[in-house]
Amino acid sequence: MKLYYSPGACSLASHIVLEEIGKPYEVSKVDLRAKTTQDGEDFTKINPYGYVPSIKLDNGVILNEGVAILQYLADQSPDSNLVPANGSFERYKLQSMLTFINSELHKTIGSLFNPTLTDEAKQAVIGRIEARLNTFSEQLGDDKFAVNNQYTVADAYLFTVTGWLKIFKIDINQWPKLAAHAAMMAGRPAVQAALKAEGLI
Repeated sequence: MKLYYSPGACSLASHIVLEEIGKPYEVSKVDLRAKTTQDGEDFTKINPYGYVPSIKLDNGVILNEGVAILQYLADQSPDSNLVPANGSFERYKLQSMLTFINSELHKTIGSLFNPTLTDEAKQAVIGRIEARLNTFSEQLGDDKFAVNNQYTVADAYLFTVTGWLKIFKIDINQWPKLAAHAAMMAGRPAVQAALKAEGLI
């Protein structure tokens, strides 16, 4: 299995999960501007949209889109307990959380990377981010984890996208529960391994 990634991008979540499940894998770094891989491949042949993550299975089949990849990887190692059983209500709650992280946090925080945003537009986006994180933090209650109060692939995704906050000088300590979650995640061996492999620590 091969993971196509860009350092610190949303593909980091898939990288973390690959480390968690402990199955052999390779990585190929993608230059997102040039749309080429470190192996010299045209990345648009892997993912026509040109963004990460993508995985290539040992049989050559390619799977795109992070939310699908996270669940696929975890399902390859049921003993890892990184996803609830298919068909269970807990699984649907996980999918709900992954959808929320993808559409409300990833897309909103990620939009700040757009260099054409005006200062006024950035402030509007930051306001939306803060509103979402205020509500999300309240919903967490006393839970340590993103969903079902159990460590899942959603935690890897949440850690990845909230990690972008510091790039835009948004202090995660405004939300002590999210700051505690980030610190907990940073201490996991799989997270450390993925961060080191991507040159982020």
